[in-house]
Amino acid sequence: MKKITIGIIKEGKVPPDHRVPLTPKQCGMIQSTYSNVEILVQASPVRSFKDEEYKQEGIRVVESLEEADIVFGVKEVNVADLIPNKTFFFFSHTIKKQPYNRMLLQAVLDKKIRLVDYETLKNKQNKRVIGFGRYAGIVGAYNSFRTYGLKSGRYELKPAHLCKHRLEMEEEMNKIDLPSDYKIVLTGFGRVGHGAREIIDRLPIKEVTPEELISSSFDQPVFAHLELEDYYQRKDGKPFEKSDFYQSPQEYKSSFANYLPHCDMYIPCHFWSDKSPIIISKSELKMASNRLAVVGDISCDIDGPIASTIRASKMSDPIYGYDPQTEQEVDFSTEGAIAVMAVDNLPCELPKDASEDFGNELIRIVLPNLLQSDPDLMIDRAAITTFEGELNEPYLYLQDYVDGKEA
Repeated sequence: MKKITIGIIKEGKVPPDHRVPLTPKQCGMIQSTYSNVEILVQASPVRSFKDEEYKQEGIRVVESLEEADIVFGVKEVNVADLIPNKTFFFFSHTIKKQPYNRMLLQAVLDKKIRLVDYETLKNKQNKRVIGFGRYAGIVGAYNSFRTYGLKSGRYELKPAHLCKHRLEMEEEMNKIDLPSDYKIVLTGFGRVGHGAREIIDRLPIKEVTPEELISSSFDQPVFAHLELEDYYQRKDGKPFEKSDFYQSPQEYKSSFANYLPHCDMYIPCHFWSDKSPIIISKSELKMASNRLAVVGDISCDIDGPIASTIRASKMSDPIYGYDPQTEQEVDFSTEGAIAVMAVDNLPCELPKDASEDFGNELIRIVLPNLLQSDPDLMIDRAAITTFEGELNEPYLYLQDYVDGKEA
């Protein structure tokens, strides 16, 4: 059986990312499961798991990954750290032609690297199989309740990134004190939305239907988890059809304004494209009846579907205020301001838990296709580039981007 060497690269992005694709225990388990696989870990001072923890699991810690056949990372790999003729797995942020990573994709091609982007790993049903979305939802929902506590002065939670692990963060949640009839709206049913629900479901918050949220009052906090048809409708009044919405989003408009007089907190976890209708407009936030005071924007689309999300925030300073009347940023404690939490790297706040969750998916779904058989060609379909220094067939649309012909 052919020996395969897998390398875990040192994250080189600034500011540093403390996550890992595989934890020390997961690396040890892989070596025990696959007798022909050796894992090398590039020495790093910034990981949430220390080099010594990998050594304790029998993993070699090295300065260079030249020996590796396959290299796993998390964020974009610096051009200087790319090794020619290897297979690399990481989030490249190139498939949407992001201008800031054009040089990275050019270097990948020049060095004849086979790049597999975690975002492009999909099953037969064309659904993504791996990501950090669950922990984006978990941390983002926690941050949303922390935002309300700070905005209202009712309680104060420890920042998630100062918690040792998820368990400590969940212990902090015992401090959450919401008023009766406090109403929350959640959108999105993917990994992110389900992660957010894990937090909401741990709290004494009753789930109600969208209709009940609008029409009724309650003696306890409640939330409604909206389907697309609950906040989008056809412009011509015809019935909502999900397949048609995805096909022709321009034929639809948002009806989310119906919730604004009945909603204290909104936690967006949906996927949104620039072809989709906006969800909440500036004029709608100006309405005298608008009750919305907290937006925990986990989706974090800047200047996109939610007018109050005017910029991303950072874990060190996660909350800003949006004044609906002036459309300007203000202190979030300002009277009438909407407190916006729009941290764009939420899983980094619980790096150990997020890494373990990600690594479990990597081991369960991806590695069997990579190291054994790949009947559905999952890896081949996900490879953006080839060892010949060319774009793989599904990604030929990136050629003009690589050539610098597109902005």
